[in-house]
Amino acid sequence: MESRERYAERMRVPWTGWLAALVFAALAAGLSNMGDLRWWRVAASVAIFVAVLAGAWWLGRLRVRVVEDGGEVWLHVDDARLPASAVAEVQVLDRTAYSDALGVALHPLAFVVQRPWIRRGVRVVLDDADDPTPYWVVSSRNPERLREALAARREAAV
Repeated sequence: MESRERYAERMRVPWTGWLAALVFAALAAGLSNMGDLRWWRVAASVAIFVAVLAGAWWLGRLRVRVVEDGGEVWLHVDDARLPASAVAEVQVLDRTAYSDALGVALHPLAFVVQRPWIRRGVRVVLDDADDPTPYWVVSSRNPERLREALAARREAAV
């Protein structure tokens, strides 16, 4: 079985987010000490500092991929997998449409993976009678390429 990656993106935190996390971590660590340098307060400060930076890294670790594996195309969003055969339509969402899709127009059973620093994405409408999820909304810095990677296999099959 041959596996080929058609699209890959990591939702990394931008440098401004890292700067904000660093400032917050320094302030929280400093306030936990309150000028008293006893070993347990210093240890707590270091733990707070490391926890905030680890949290920023964890938020940016998420990957979105489109993989062709053995003739079948799959959309991978972190640990979730969706076969392209279950996809009815892929809609590119610009800033306004993306904001609307995450607002009151969002279906309660929709699968959503979004990061606040990415303001565009795709809506992947499903065509599976056994699945109660009507669609996926996924953040993407390059939603056009993501749509093309998912749509290429469906168009070839038609």
